Amino acid sequence: MLTKLTTRLNNFSLHHALGVVLVFLGLVLGALWVSHDRLGVTTDTDQLFSNSLGWKKRVNTIEKLFPGDKDSLVAVISADTPEEGNESAKQLAAILTRDHRNFNTVSVPADNPYYVQHAFELLPVKTLDGLLNSIIAAQPFLGTLAADPSARGLFSTFDMIATGIEHGQEIPPSFDPALQGMANALTAAADGHPYPVSWQRLLAGKVSDLGGQYQFVVTHPKRNFSSFEPAAAATRAMRAAIDSLPDVKAGHVHALITGEAKLSDEEFSTVAKGMVVGLVLSLALVTLWLTLAVRSPRIIIPILITLITGLVLTTGFAALAVGTLNLISVAFAILFVGIAVDFGIQYSVRFRSQVAPDGMPLSTLKALARTGHECGAQILIAALATACGFMAFIPTSFVGVAQLGLIAGAGMLIAFINTLTLLPALLVLFHAHPANKSTGFSELAPVDHFLRRHRPVLLCIFGALALLSLALIPFLSFDSDPLHTKNPHTEGMRALHLLEQNPLTTPYSAQVLAPDEKTAARLAAAISKLSSVNDVLWLGALVPEQQPVKREMIADAADMLLPSLDVSHPAPPPTAQELRESAAKAADALQSVPADKLNAPLKQILAALRKLEKAPDSLLLQINADLTRFLPDELNQLRTALTLTPPVTLENIPADIRRQYVTPDGRYLLIIHPKGQMSEPKVLHHFVSQLRTVTTNLAGPAAEIIGSAHTMIHAFTVAGLCAICTIALVLLIALRRPQEMGLVIATLVMSSLMTVIVVVCCHVSLNYANIIALPLLLGVGVSFNIYFVMNWSVGTKDPLVSPTARAVLFSALTTGSAFGSLALSQHPGTSSMGKLLMLSLACTLFCTLIFLPTLLPSKAPDPGKAHLP
Repeated sequence: MLTKLTTRLNNFSLHHALGVVLVFLGLVLGALWVSHDRLGVTTDTDQLFSNSLGWKKRVNTIEKLFPGDKDSLVAVISADTPEEGNESAKQLAAILTRDHRNFNTVSVPADNPYYVQHAFELLPVKTLDGLLNSIIAAQPFLGTLAADPSARGLFSTFDMIATGIEHGQEIPPSFDPALQGMANALTAAADGHPYPVSWQRLLAGKVSDLGGQYQFVVTHPKRNFSSFEPAAAATRAMRAAIDSLPDVKAGHVHALITGEAKLSDEEFSTVAKGMVVGLVLSLALVTLWLTLAVRSPRIIIPILITLITGLVLTTGFAALAVGTLNLISVAFAILFVGIAVDFGIQYSVRFRSQVAPDGMPLSTLKALARTGHECGAQILIAALATACGFMAFIPTSFVGVAQLGLIAGAGMLIAFINTLTLLPALLVLFHAHPANKSTGFSELAPVDHFLRRHRPVLLCIFGALALLSLALIPFLSFDSDPLHTKNPHTEGMRALHLLEQNPLTTPYSAQVLAPDEKTAARLAAAISKLSSVNDVLWLGALVPEQQPVKREMIADAADMLLPSLDVSHPAPPPTAQELRESAAKAADALQSVPADKLNAPLKQILAALRKLEKAPDSLLLQINADLTRFLPDELNQLRTALTLTPPVTLENIPADIRRQYVTPDGRYLLIIHPKGQMSEPKVLHHFVSQLRTVTTNLAGPAAEIIGSAHTMIHAFTVAGLCAICTIALVLLIALRRPQEMGLVIATLVMSSLMTVIVVVCCHVSLNYANIIALPLLLGVGVSFNIYFVMNWSVGTKDPLVSPTARAVLFSALTTGSAFGSLALSQHPGTSSMGKLLMLSLACTLFCTLIFLPTLLPSKAPDPGKAHLP
């Protein structure tokens, strides 16, 4: 029945060649119009998974209630001093806030009065005690600097130090770091290289680095999802603003741009470029292999036209069926080229091999008619089986691959129709001629005989390989981290790797949404005790612990410090001459102290002051500006932190901060920061596993990575089983012989097992990008196996000598070229997909050419009674 159907379709095209070509021309024009009008590309990764999944619901809920980093574009600022970083962050935020064209919101998380006001209270008691003691010890100097916040006032403090030493006072050890920092700054200034001094580090020491070394400007850009880089305009605007900052121009501040929007742009841009280059390269390599396979331009050109036509029609189908392509489904083009070309090669090689029974040359029409009769049903069954392999993904929750399965599955059917209609019509119009001789590999006849003669031994070897493969399955590794499939050298990823080093800024945090305050407090306490958790950030964590103790300590320090810090009329800015005189006076004072009583920093300061006595006016004024640039702000922040306000409670935390952690209906967000190198899959899994011992209501990046991994593995497992079952059903219905169906399926299974061995031995990790290669293995392999089994069923005894073997080999080469082009992509995920596809294809070809001929029973069904579907 199938043979009659395909033969009639083939013969109709032969006798109406011009009409068929014109019909396809119209279809192509229509597909191009539909694709241009309706086909779009989305870079929104949220659409890759079904929203009905439990983990996806939790992620979506939190992202909706707390937008936070969702779709963000973040400037990560690093500076020579914390003050330069803070000032640059504020300047950048001011510029971006005015850019309503590219940004919806702009914020500097650290620039909140609450954190300045309660800076001391949020410190641990032990840390606070050491810091306050150090500041109290510096009270005389701070008073002098408050009265005269200039280099003149700073030099006066050296007078005080000298006087104190002469009166037998020792310099507290806590002063040493600050003195050394000042000594280094003065030495550089005296040498003509002044730089801004960090008073925050001088006064607070290591405490100033508790919040990390980076400052952030968080924005939510306006994005254009019709572009491969939706946030490109906003990124360019942010980069231009960064480059305009004074400290950036001076080289004191550096900034990288990252964030979800930036990472998505970089990934999709890399993927898109790789797909375009890969498609062009694969078409070029396909042309090369076609030349070697059929050796006639009159056949090569029709095959290429048929292939391109099928690709355009499949694209038109995608426009009608899904409308918008995603990160994964954009790969359908290369997959179509790699697999659909097999049909054209099979048809053309068979056509070239047609020989009349009497040895006389056959006409083009007769040769094409015989070709359609011989292989039309085989190509149809192969197309149906391959389409089933792809469409098995449709019911899964992995929407990205389900979409690819739908498009690629339909593409296989389109490729079949093109092969049996457009290709023969074009061959007629191009006046192609058969070679009138066999185009198989006659030199492989000894191999065919060897496989038959040693069949029992070879089957035992393959059986042992199958057992080895089953034993190696537990050693398959799956890397669930999507960041590992991104290009690590892009700006966004380089910034992310820097942030990963600090638990407070790591991109691998987890989140929990608690229904009320009591539950939130209970969960925070329980989670904080886990060994893999660094801290739990929630609204309650912003209420300082041990407030009475801390407030008493701060009040005592304020009694001693505030009177000297509250100066209503500080001294006016100094002149160059006043600075010179002040430096000379301080140097004289230090010079009068016995050398053995001056520590190393003071000796260095003395030498620098002597140089400054002779410095030109311009340098002295520049030194004054750099040394005290951030002093007034630091003194203001110190006064603010020492001025106590009412005790902090959950109720009086400012509304803008409260909204970051609590919804209007009273639900609380907990952000959990992990310990360890979370980019290592084992550490990440351990972190999430520990959290699940406390609550399963997890969201956030860490839980999303684990959840998506489980979804993908389940989807591919289900799809793989469904693919094998549906392929077996199609074969059973089409061939109506369980034996033939079993031969095809057995070879498919053996190909899969061989792939497991190669993957484990080559230390290839499966990831969410390359795991797609495994089910595609079924789609590719089933075509090859069907041709051999159906030829065997009609009496072909030497499969490797037949034209089918030549067609299979060159089909594999063309398919491998298409997949190999993916391996050249700069996108690690796409590249790994190409590499794994090539490995699996090699295993498939090996099993088709070696295992299947060995597996075939020595006695085929009676050719005279053989069933033609």
